[in-house]
Amino acid sequence: MFKSFSFKSFSAIAIAAAIAAAATVLSAPTGPVDAGPLPVQEQTAIKDCAQRPWPYANCVGTRFGNPKVRLVTTDRLPGGQ
Repeated sequence: MFKSFSFKSFSAIAIAAAIAAAATVLSAPTGPVDAGPLPVQEQTAIKDCAQRPWPYANCVGTRFGNPKVRLVTTDRLPGGQ
């Protein structure tokens, strides 16, 4: 009974690994991937953005920032009169 159970477990793990490997291979990019350094202007913009204090730490208002960030001030909180 124990040998049958371990064989079934091993088979299930091997099949799952094969499926994961196939999904990884099929989703890999087929064309050449070009990567290189950023132009100096963009490097400077990213470094300046990274040096911002807290409310702007996500680079809100820049092309590198997250446009979905919403700042809520204390005057909008309930009972903050």
